[in-house]
Amino acid sequence: MESLTKGLRWRKTSLKPIQITKRGLETTITNGINGGSINHDYDSVNNQYMTTSGEEQPLSPAARLFHEPNFNVYVIAIIGSKNPINPCIIYEKLPHTLLKHHRFSSLQVVDDKNGGTMKWVPTDVNLDNHIIIPTIPQTLDSPDKFLEDYVYNLSKTSIDSSKPMWDLHLLNLKTSDAEAVGIFRIHHSLGDGTSLMSLLLACTRQISNPDAVPTIPTNKNSGWFSYYSSRSGSGDPWWRRWFMMVCMGFWLVWNTLVDVAYFMATALFLKDTETPLKAPAGAEFTPRRFVYRTALADMMEKNTEAKWGNWIGYVLLPFTIGIRDDPIDYVREAKATIDRKKHSLEALYTFSISELVLKFFGIKAASSLSHKIITHTTLCFSNLVGPLEEIGFYGHGMEFIAPSSYGQPHGLMINFQSYVNKMTIVLSVDESTIPDPHKLLDDLEDSLKLIKEAVYAKGLVKEESMPQAAFA
Repeated sequence: MESLTKGLRWRKTSLKPIQITKRGLETTITNGINGGSINHDYDSVNNQYMTTSGEEQPLSPAARLFHEPNFNVYVIAIIGSKNPINPCIIYEKLPHTLLKHHRFSSLQVVDDKNGGTMKWVPTDVNLDNHIIIPTIPQTLDSPDKFLEDYVYNLSKTSIDSSKPMWDLHLLNLKTSDAEAVGIFRIHHSLGDGTSLMSLLLACTRQISNPDAVPTIPTNKNSGWFSYYSSRSGSGDPWWRRWFMMVCMGFWLVWNTLVDVAYFMATALFLKDTETPLKAPAGAEFTPRRFVYRTALADMMEKNTEAKWGNWIGYVLLPFTIGIRDDPIDYVREAKATIDRKKHSLEALYTFSISELVLKFFGIKAASSLSHKIITHTTLCFSNLVGPLEEIGFYGHGMEFIAPSSYGQPHGLMINFQSYVNKMTIVLSVDESTIPDPHKLLDDLEDSLKLIKEAVYAKGLVKEESMPQAAFA
């Protein structure tokens, strides 16, 4: 099984308040990625955000990869609102937040004069072409089913490349989880999950403090060097600490070599055992059923450690399918696998391998490599860390965040998204592979309950300290 790690392990999110300098009807925007500046005028009558000057930039190799026919991926983010959505506020705020990022106000154009490469070209953004407010029937037997079908039908379509490749769907539809729902659809070439989530959260504010951006938990001891230093012990003699560092460094190199070899074998010939969860060939062209159950500013500053774009490495996670008498055995085995993966630079080196293949053999070869890695494995995991406190999007309190994607060859993708003290699990499924995704969601919930009860029964943790889980 395989996990697409969206971003390398030491990447940090950077959320900064939005700074706007107005000069008459003109707004000067500082591009926090590369230090340039772009001037925009906003025509409130035509809901049009007009670019008056700007610099064309080439698409990164990874961004171009997501335009290949077998890897044309879109990111979906379903956001539950605690109150009805006011479209007028969305129209008013977007030009001063989301559209400040050049990728959301630029076309992706093929440059025939430069070998057919693609580049970002600043353009006029008409919000009417990006904000969709569908007509919702007055009487619905099941609002939840209506929303599920709406997103399913959305995955059958693509975004016209004659405009910036994103849109926002506003549904004032009361479901079992929220008073209204917003659906962001963004082409994956605009950024990876970490970048897009950082950008989205930079547009939000804390409910308890409207002037404060969300707080994202971070790991203070990032990187393998800090981990090994902490394990060696400060009270040990210098020679013992040195010896431990050498041994652990050797273990890191060995794990990395083994993981990279396993990655190359998977790309060439090694395949997962055929199971009902494995999608058939061509699954990347089929629509996806998304199921869930709940039990801008200078968003990226020039000198920040966070990097915008598609930083995608691969981490291959082998799991054995079997029946265990003790539910905790599943956790022990998974934890042992993950702990070993933490002592490896697999994500970094697989990312570098993909870049080298693209540089020396071209986009077709890189696309083929990514496609083989995915089709030779069973499913994909992705996880994103959310804010620690309740947040609001332009004054609309968020009930939940449920991100996922479609266009990937896997028949099953599982996304984990934390928000406050809950974790949301989102399933994106190909119905020919998994006809009843709700049943799979039930099984996941039952499994977690069994593990939780086993932990309590063995006295491994106090009940009040166990985190809550939500399903989406």
